[in-house]
Amino acid sequence: MTVLVTGANGFLGRAVIKQLIKREHAVRCAVRSASANCYNDTVDVITIGDVNLKTNWDKALQGVDSIIHLVARTHVTHKEGADPLPLYRRVNVDGTRSLAQQAVAAGVRRLVFVSSIKVNGERTSYKPYTELDEPAPEDAYGITKNEAENILINTLYGTDTEYVIVRPPLLYGVGVKANMHSLLRAVLKGLPLPLASVLNKRSLLGVNNLADFLLCCLDHPNAAQKKFLIADDESVSTPELVCLLANAAGVPSRLLPCPISVLRLFGKITGRASMIDKLVGSLQVDSSFARRELEWQQPFSMREGLQQMVDSVTQAKMYTEG
Repeated sequence: MTVLVTGANGFLGRAVIKQLIKREHAVRCAVRSASANCYNDTVDVITIGDVNLKTNWDKALQGVDSIIHLVARTHVTHKEGADPLPLYRRVNVDGTRSLAQQAVAAGVRRLVFVSSIKVNGERTSYKPYTELDEPAPEDAYGITKNEAENILINTLYGTDTEYVIVRPPLLYGVGVKANMHSLLRAVLKGLPLPLASVLNKRSLLGVNNLADFLLCCLDHPNAAQKKFLIADDESVSTPELVCLLANAAGVPSRLLPCPISVLRLFGKITGRASMIDKLVGSLQVDSSFARRELEWQQPFSMREGLQQMVDSVTQAKMYTEG
């Protein structure tokens, strides 16, 4: 089939495209600017400009069977304004609305939308999140992802275009950025980490596992008109994650005990309360419905995925230093 991938140049987009090419699908990438084209001649690249309510998707949608919609606004800097919601909505909500409307007009069969576990909330306590839980987003990103889900459902209702909504937790893998990359760098540098007292549990998802699941959602008959929470089949505490990263890199894990209250106080004082919350808090995902409904098994274990991520960083470091 011919598959359009939006957000094609992102961390997840690159993994998805590799899987599509491997399975011999015709791939079309929607990119913001011509300079973002980093694919070979086997991939059809269409420049669409900024993603918002006025985006013209016509050329990108010609002859497309299915869409994997990844493009999203994931952060807003303080310099861009005190209220981030309008900036998030422009891409995450309005951009999804325009794509869905034009997908219907173009006769697209299925649209797979990658949302976020942040739609469910920021933390779990006594049980993992499931598809039956009411949305409880707390930040602008989670709020707009929830709004985008509702826009998608309402726009495609009664049409011949099916939707599939996927909510992943924190991703890891080759090319990862943000908090996971920062934690890995700290481990590689041998920095002492005051996380030995943390007793949380967090669900993670390898980027290649998610890419594989998204391709399953493209054509599985049981995926249509459903929402799925998906994660690796094991949860880990933050200290366990540090040890896994250290083992993969062949370096010692330098974990020190520290009261959780002290860590949270440090977060407030330094303006990093959100980061500390993620390090010490729990967020677990029950993906049993997705696995059962689509008969899906993850192709890579967490240890394999983390090893690939660590190897890519250490090899790039050796190449740079060399």
